[in-house]
Amino acid sequence: MSMILFACVVRVRDGLPLSASTDFHHNQDFLECRKRLKMLSLILTQFPGRGTAEGHELSIHFDSSGAIACLGICSRSYPVAMAFCFLEALRWEFTTSYDNTSIGLASRPYAFLKFDSVIQNMKWHFNYASSSQLKNRLEKIQEELVLQPPLVLRLEDTDVMNGLRNSHSPKLVEYAPNYRMKPVTSLGILSLILNILCAALNLIRGIHLAEHSFQDDPEAIGSIMAFLIPFVACIFQCYLYLFYSSTRLLKVVIILVFICLCNIYLHGLRNLWQILFHIGVAFLSSYQILTRQLRDKAFDGAV
Repeated sequence: MSMILFACVVRVRDGLPLSASTDFHHNQDFLECRKRLKMLSLILTQFPGRGTAEGHELSIHFDSSGAIACLGICSRSYPVAMAFCFLEALRWEFTTSYDNTSIGLASRPYAFLKFDSVIQNMKWHFNYASSSQLKNRLEKIQEELVLQPPLVLRLEDTDVMNGLRNSHSPKLVEYAPNYRMKPVTSLGILSLILNILCAALNLIRGIHLAEHSFQDDPEAIGSIMAFLIPFVACIFQCYLYLFYSSTRLLKVVIILVFICLCNIYLHGLRNLWQILFHIGVAFLSSYQILTRQLRDKAFDGAV
């Protein structure tokens, strides 16, 4: 019987599984297809929005857009347009349920496990709905597939693309490393709050100075920039703490130097204690960024 056997939602940038249907099939082809799906989810950044990896009995279809991708394992005989119709509906439902911030901050597999019930309901609907019930949606998908056909791969190609059988594919492997970081600590939360406070103070003072001094004193541009640059730097420090960057040491040092120099330049507009406060927060945030470590594994469990 042609049908959708399994579906999941993953984060595109690192392949982190966000939610999946709880389907257990002991068929060897299905288990092998699940392994291939995990490999494929790690290299989605290499592909266009839609694609299919074809096997002998089963196929993997994927539909990615923005921060997430939806993948499904279907019988080879299941209509391709129906499969992409299902994945598009699933992606739309997930993005309306969860915003990009919560998706980006997810740090463990299956962080949105409750969405499993939605996947199951939609899977059942598409397995047993007739084409006439999905006529309008199917027509739209079919037109899109004609204008922009999906990428077609073989399931075996996922091994090569993950560098398992091709030692000459280092560029593809670069997209697979896991950038999941250890949980945020209480001191880390404090540094984020203080950073946001410093950013707000810098922005308010910079705007206030621009409104009242810029026209009368053209030289005030230096002081205005000395407020606005640390504002941007504080925001960037928050970003570096929450999300991993391979060049974070260099970025942290540059940001710290800018914050220190700008605050020293503002001596006179700020007293010594205010300057020390801003520089102290910058050092605390820098320490938190550099000491927050990556987790060891890309997946804590099978997709």
